[in-house]
Amino acid sequence: MRLFFGFLFAFTIAAVVGLGGTWLSLTRGTAFGALSIGAWTAWPKTGTPGIDPYARAVISRTGELPIGVGDGIAFYANEDDKGNPFDGRCDFDVSGITPTARFWTLTLYDLEGKLVANSVNRHGFTSQEIIRNTDGSFTISIGPRARYGNWLPSGGIEHYMLVLRLYDTPVGAATRAGREAPMPAITAKDCA
Repeated sequence: MRLFFGFLFAFTIAAVVGLGGTWLSLTRGTAFGALSIGAWTAWPKTGTPGIDPYARAVISRTGELPIGVGDGIAFYANEDDKGNPFDGRCDFDVSGITPTARFWTLTLYDLEGKLVANSVNRHGFTSQEIIRNTDGSFTISIGPRARYGNWLPSGGIEHYMLVLRLYDTPVGAATRAGREAPMPAITAKDCA
């Protein structure tokens, strides 16, 4: 009887640790081969046959269609450059330039990967519609209150993430070039 309870205890501990670790890796976006530049993180191998098992499980769970390695790369940000998590009640600026790409999009999602509802139905920007400065740089203001210029409404939600998709770009295909690529800075402004 003692052997049975010992086996049951060991099995329970193993199941909790194994299932808990799997749940954490699937919900926290843990995958191998991450490429981080500032607050932005991408997984270049996600759209390739060399995808790791955890990234494959995340894709199966979320249903997200990854960008193929020949098409581009997607960078994700959940916080600003100083590590402050995005709060939809606060204002943040995404400013600077992007790496060389034929086309790019910047989209705001909730933490479940759904578009954030807002009154103006504006969910992102593309490289073709953005208002730029004379030097080619840009600033996108993200926050609950309307701003002039490039404004992306946060809908006042508690937490969100930004996804910057670069299409037809050398970033990700060559990781040396990727780590030195200029990415837009993300800075917190004020919080209401």
